[in-house]
Amino acid sequence: MFRQVLPEILDHLPADDPEAIRSRRDLRRINFLMGNERWIVAQARRLKPASIVELGAGEGMLSGKLATIAPVECYDLAPRPAALDARVNWHQGDLFAAPPAVGGLLVANLFLHHFEGDSMRHLARWCAGFRSLCFVEPLRTEGSLRLGATMLPFVNRVTRHDMPVSIRAGFVPGELPELLELESGKWHVREQTSWRGGIRVLASRI
Repeated sequence: MFRQVLPEILDHLPADDPEAIRSRRDLRRINFLMGNERWIVAQARRLKPASIVELGAGEGMLSGKLATIAPVECYDLAPRPAALDARVNWHQGDLFAAPPAVGGLLVANLFLHHFEGDSMRHLARWCAGFRSLCFVEPLRTEGSLRLGATMLPFVNRVTRHDMPVSIRAGFVPGELPELLELESGKWHVREQTSWRGGIRVLASRI
């Protein structure tokens, strides 16, 4: 299946739109079932970084958990969530208008699949400023599409559209390290796929 990046409805809805609120609730369930946040937090605890940056932080639930490990900086188009942990520093705005940050650990959960071309090259420049990287993205396979289809009766209109779009924009093993310019002589990269439809990438500088 070739990679296809198309617009997702949730990305263009106001944060307080009822359909957006319901879709974010769907995403919380999907994240829980996939084990994404649990895996990222486990890696952060093992790595013990001095600082953490999260891209596409959404509702700030993951960043709140990471803030118990190290200081956290978050980047998202949405405004700072009202219930966000006070220890988290929130940056609202276009990620690509901001200079790349530097730090110990860069994390992203179901975020990188939104981008291609020049945007991915810009994300590669962000990666260059960190000692470790931890990403979870949709695994782009027919099996993931079939698994996602089993959830469609239980989610709202926005999620029913966005879920297969996300999977078709996802990645297969080997793609993200190449797109993010993680050269083998400079990075140790470990990838693993999950039957739950995710691909996990953990990279550390050599």
